[in-house]
Amino acid sequence: MKPKYYYFILSIIVIGFLAVAANSAQDEQDNAKTNKELIKFSHKFHTEQGVDCADCHIKVRESTSLNDRLLPDMETCGQCHDVQDENNCSKCHYEDVQEPLIQKKAEVIFDHKFHVTDQKQECTSCHKGLDKVDYAFETAESTPAMSTCYTCHNNTSAATNNCESCHISTVNLMPEDHKQVSFMDTHKFASQSPNAQCEMCHTTDFCESCHVSTNRITEKNTTRDFYTPYSPHKFTDDSKQQQITRVHDLNYVYTHGIDLKGKTAECQTCHEVETFCAECHSSKNEDFASEGIVPTSHLLPNFVTIGAGTGGGQHATLARRDIENCASCHDVQGADPNCIVCHSDNDGIQGTNPKTHPNNYMRDTQGDWHTDSASLCFTCHTDVNARPNGTRGVGFCGYCHK
Repeated sequence: MKPKYYYFILSIIVIGFLAVAANSAQDEQDNAKTNKELIKFSHKFHTEQGVDCADCHIKVRESTSLNDRLLPDMETCGQCHDVQDENNCSKCHYEDVQEPLIQKKAEVIFDHKFHVTDQKQECTSCHKGLDKVDYAFETAESTPAMSTCYTCHNNTSAATNNCESCHISTVNLMPEDHKQVSFMDTHKFASQSPNAQCEMCHTTDFCESCHVSTNRITEKNTTRDFYTPYSPHKFTDDSKQQQITRVHDLNYVYTHGIDLKGKTAECQTCHEVETFCAECHSSKNEDFASEGIVPTSHLLPNFVTIGAGTGGGQHATLARRDIENCASCHDVQGADPNCIVCHSDNDGIQGTNPKTHPNNYMRDTQGDWHTDSASLCFTCHTDVNARPNGTRGVGFCGYCHK
């Protein structure tokens, strides 16, 4: 049997936990308050009356720490307001509200005296928009954004941009979008945004920790051993520091087709799909020949049908649905795609070649084939009369001008 005082001690512990929880809830409730609930005030109104920031925040010019009490007190307000008139208290104060104004705990190291008095900086240069609102929290830039600080703290002037020179703690400096699981896959698009501020934290050579140049003469860049083929910075030693296996999962070779078909990734960013994909997706590749690399649709008996009126088979349907997917394999490094092997018209006689266009295709359009011998049409239509100002009713021109 347990000692009698066991339950007494247990009850004390429970009560202690409840008290801590209650205090935490109270602290959270207090932190949720704003100065809007404590005082009636308008920065905009005072600015319009010609009041300068330093007229109210009189301690700022000599302050060297954000932990100094920098908000105006009643004595400061008394320079303009009759604070002794008890009948006039409600002009600024709420009834029965006597709490001091809230000053947030400082999370950065900052010297107002140096910036304002020594460097002659204007308050609104950093605290933007305060003269347009009533309360400071109503403008997103009442507390300067890092991009504002970067105008001076960029290591190109005397001001340093080392994190620890301003931030008391660097633990919570990571932006919210960096915490997303997919950020490694999508950071490229974030960096290309007009609002991107990567340089706030990253140096210009940060990207090189992954995207490192390589000597393409000596590197084979095969599917098993692929390194970045391009880098915006030139390295004199052709160093090979980072293999791209960290970009994709280890079993990505078996699941990459899902991303390709869904177009959730732009493979061409790193890979020359016409040649890179062919290393695996080829009947000559003995390593993958038994794994069904060739798409299942290509093995169907009616995948390609030949003859007028047959419709071309399944390959024609798939090509109309996503011609880019076809070109990823059926292309010869930027030259004419394999389609032209069959889809060509070298005799100018209708009905003798696979049909590509629907009936009356562009017959009412004054296209560039009338004036430009380099028109794309002449890639397939190659009969002798297929040229600008050709003879009406003959060959290619006879398609429309009978």
